[in-house]
Amino acid sequence: MSIPMQPGPPGQLTVVEPGMLSLVQDRGRTGYAHLGVGRAGAADLPAMTLANRILGNDESAPVVEVTNGGLVFTCSTPSFVAVAGAPLAVRAGARRRWTHEVLPVAAGEVVALGMPQYGLRSYVAVRGGIHVAPVLGSCSTDRLSGLGPERLRAGATLGIGPARGRLPVADLVVAPPPPDPAEDVRLPVRPGPRADWFEPEALVTLLKSRFEVTQDSDRVGVRLAGPALPRRTLSELTSEGVVEGSLQAPPGGRLTLFGPDHPVTGGYPVIAVVREWAMSVVAQLRPGQGVRFVRG
Repeated sequence: MSIPMQPGPPGQLTVVEPGMLSLVQDRGRTGYAHLGVGRAGAADLPAMTLANRILGNDESAPVVEVTNGGLVFTCSTPSFVAVAGAPLAVRAGARRRWTHEVLPVAAGEVVALGMPQYGLRSYVAVRGGIHVAPVLGSCSTDRLSGLGPERLRAGATLGIGPARGRLPVADLVVAPPPPDPAEDVRLPVRPGPRADWFEPEALVTLLKSRFEVTQDSDRVGVRLAGPALPRRTLSELTSEGVVEGSLQAPPGGRLTLFGPDHPVTGGYPVIAVVREWAMSVVAQLRPGQGVRFVRG
């Protein structure tokens, strides 16, 4: 397919239907943990980066993170759109398209995202990037602190920045799909800073058991149903710093795997930490999906 010439001046993206949850995200905020402000940013950074690269945007340009599909929008000027992450059907007017494509969109043409076949989060990039006012150096929405743009609602408008450079010559990109929910996902972990607060068999249980993603999971953390991890130390823990990927274990409660909107401190011991490079897999976990932890 030949790619049309670059569209005209910057315009606006207007939300017709926001779906379950649609947020503006970029790479997030760094350097503010001492002020109680976490990173936030895209839960699946590789998918966000890919959506931008397909269109020749800066890799950190703001995008729209869509949870479980359903976003419907229009652009006020001729634009180019790309969707990456959880695979789903994309309809532009009467045309049915897919993720990882360069999609030319006419002014006023309705673009609608379907529901993902598997995975959870998809990323919508527009040529030129989404243009909103940054807060502490980032345009990302932090659901815990309330910083950044509000969640998108019907009628919301977002600016589209000016396109720079040339569109890439490829109009279709093949990318690894998110994990199939029919299979248990294996996440590599290393022992956490408070592993010694647990009985020796707790880490063995963690590495040999199957856990399941619960319905009350969100960007703050993935809540996991599974066996209890016996504690050696039962006293209260003074709040201390935690990082994305931390597996926090309250006494007798469900494990919480912290995501991008996690608090910067926590009062429960962290038994293990998921490797940073595996957090894009965590971003695509759906309720009911099985999780197993492995040393790595």
